[in-house]
Amino acid sequence: MSSSITPNGIYEFLSAARVFAKAVRDVIEGAVLEGVAGTKLTLTQLKLLYLVTHADSVTIGEAALFLGVSSPAASKTVEKLVRRRLLRRNDTQRDRRSSNLSLTESGRRLLKTYEEARNQKAIEIFSKYSPDVLRHTAELLDNLACGIASQRSNKPKDDLCMQCEIYYREDCRFGQFGARKCFYQLHRKDQQDSSVLSEESENIKEEA
Repeated sequence: MSSSITPNGIYEFLSAARVFAKAVRDVIEGAVLEGVAGTKLTLTQLKLLYLVTHADSVTIGEAALFLGVSSPAASKTVEKLVRRRLLRRNDTQRDRRSSNLSLTESGRRLLKTYEEARNQKAIEIFSKYSPDVLRHTAELLDNLACGIASQRSNKPKDDLCMQCEIYYREDCRFGQFGARKCFYQLHRKDQQDSSVLSEESENIKEEA
C-alpha cells in the first residue's frame, strides 16, 4: 500500500478542515452568541470584549491590530460597545486612539454568560469522544497550523500570534511550535512581570 500523499487526499483534508472550522463558528460560537445576546452583539464585537478582559491595557490601535481592521473601523466598534454600556473607554489624552479600554460590569456578566453557554454546548457535542482523543486531536491541529503558518513568505521577523482569538491558552502549543510572540501575553502585566523575573534570574545565574 502506497503511503504517498495525493492531491485528492490533500483536497479532502482541507475541505474537512474548512467545514469543521465553519461548523465551530456557526454552531458553537455564532448560535450560542445569538442565544445569549440576540442580534445585539456580533462575533467581532465579542472578540474585542474577550481581548479587553484578558489584557491589562488595550488601545484603539491595538484593538484594530487584533481584529484585523483599520483604526477607524475599530473605533466604531468600540463606540457601539460603549453606547451599549458593555465597554468603557478611559481617555488619557486628546487623541482617542490612545484611550485605554476596559469592560463594564454588564460586559463582564455578558461574557461570563456566553462562555458558560458555549462550554455547555461544546460538552454536549464532544462528550461522545474521550479526553485522550480530544487532546491528541488538539495537538495534531496545533502542529498542522504551525506548519501552515510557517510557510508565509512575508512573515515579519517578530511575528505576533493572534490565531486563537477567543480561545486564549496560557500554555499554548502553537506559540511553542511557531516561536511567535503571544499578543495576549504581551498585554498582560502578570506575564510581563514573569518575563522580567525570568530574565533577572538568568542574569544572576550567569554572574554566579
